[in-house]
Amino acid sequence: MKNTHDGRSTTFAPMLAKCLCAGLAVILSQPLLAQTGYPAKPIRIVSPFATGGTNDYLARMMGRVLTDAWGRAVVIENRPGAGGNIGTEAVARSPGDGYTLLMGSVTTHAINPVLYAKLPFNAEHDFAPVSGVAATQIVLTVHPSVPARIARDLLGLAKSRPQQLQYGSAGSGSISHMATELLSYTSGMRFQHVPYKGEGQAALDVISGQIDFMFANIPSVFGMVRAGKLRAIAVGGTTRTPMMPAVPTVAESGVPGYEMTGWFGLFSPAGVPRDILVQLNTEINRGLQSPAIKDILAQQGADPLQGSVDQYAAFVRNELAKWAKVVAAAGLKVE
Repeated sequence: MKNTHDGRSTTFAPMLAKCLCAGLAVILSQPLLAQTGYPAKPIRIVSPFATGGTNDYLARMMGRVLTDAWGRAVVIENRPGAGGNIGTEAVARSPGDGYTLLMGSVTTHAINPVLYAKLPFNAEHDFAPVSGVAATQIVLTVHPSVPARIARDLLGLAKSRPQQLQYGSAGSGSISHMATELLSYTSGMRFQHVPYKGEGQAALDVISGQIDFMFANIPSVFGMVRAGKLRAIAVGGTTRTPMMPAVPTVAESGVPGYEMTGWFGLFSPAGVPRDILVQLNTEINRGLQSPAIKDILAQQGADPLQGSVDQYAAFVRNELAKWAKVVAAAGLKVE
C-alpha cells in the first residue's frame, strides 16, 4: 500500500549553522551610513517558513550581512503557515519604508501566485524585489532497482508504462512537486503524484520501493545517495554541481530546456523609495561576494544569486511567467 501524506518541508544541512557564526564575522568592514539616514532603526526580515529550513538560515545570514554593513540590529521573525502565504501577507501589509523585508522564494513569488486560486495579496503589485540571495540545486533520485541511469531512461520507462510511475514530494506545491510537474511539461510524460509531509518521508518510500522516484534538495538526500540507498540520475540546474560532479543535468540527459532551481531572495513591501532598495541591494551583493558566504553556499550545492534591483525584478517576472504555464498545463489549483 502506498502511503499518502500532505505538507511541505525545506531542508538545509546543519553545517550551515556551524559555519554561519564562524564565517560571517569577517565579511565586511563597517561603511558609513548612507546620507539618507537609512537605516535609522532596526530592520525586520520575515521568514515565511519554520525555523531550521533553508529560508530561515538565509534570512539570518542576510541579517548578519546588513548588521555588519550598517551596525544596526536586524530581527528575524518566522511567520510560517499556508505554504509561506501567512508570512508573505504580513509583509505585504507592512509599511513601505524599508524596515520590513521578506525572505521570499520561488514558492512565495512564482509558484504560489499561480497555484492558489485566491491569495490575500498580489505578489507582483504588493512587493518590490530587492535582491536575489541564493539558488539551490535539486537532484532527481530513483531506487537502485529502477532501470534508469539518466533522465532519458526514466522518460523511456514512463513511456512504456503510461501514468504508472509514482513520485514523491514534500507536499502539493512544494519545489519537489513542481520540479516533476516541470519535467512533465517539458517532456510530455505524465506521472502519479504522492505527496508527503516532507522530503525525508518521501525519500524513505523511494528507498523502500513504495514509490519510484523523487526530486529533492541535495543536502536532504546526499547521504542516502552516497550510501547507495538512492541513485542520483540528474540535477535540475543548467550546470552540474560540485557536490555531484558525475551527475548530469536534466537538460543534458534527455530533456532540453529543463531548468529548475530553488531560488531565494529579499522583497520589500511596495512603495519603498528607490534609493533605499539600491542601498539594500548593494550591501546584500557585497555580502554575497565574500569568500565566507560563497563557501557556505557551495557546501550545500547552492550559488549566490547576484544582480541589480532591476535584474532581480526581471528574473522574478520570468519565473512567474514560467510557472504560470506549467501550472496551467498541469491543471493544478489549490483552493
